[in-house]
Amino acid sequence: MLPFASPAANAAAGIGTAVDGIVGTANRAKAWKTATEFESMFLESSLDRLTQSEGTDGPLGENGTGGGIYRSMLTKEYAGQIVKSGGVGIADSIFREIMKMQGASSNGTSHANG
Repeated sequence: MLPFASPAANAAAGIGTAVDGIVGTANRAKAWKTATEFESMFLESSLDRLTQSEGTDGPLGENGTGGGIYRSMLTKEYAGQIVKSGGVGIADSIFREIMKMQGASSNGTSHANG
């Protein structure tokens, strides 16, 4: 046996573990981003319904040319700010479910748990 074979094998195993940690962290970051984007879209849709008006020319100029566009931009910003300030809890639930699904799909070798 070569004298460097055992240290090389140990180094390779260590690199494999480090790569698993990086992949797990990347998966967690991607899952969290997906969950927060979903929460933001949900809030945007909800806020859009709340800010709609029926036939009045309100402060956003809903009956004008750009009123709908401005309202859309405003509700998107509101939703983003709500998510940044901690959200309403939807992202947390979605994140946990994504992580469960990733654990189940990795056939027993979950990179998502940790």
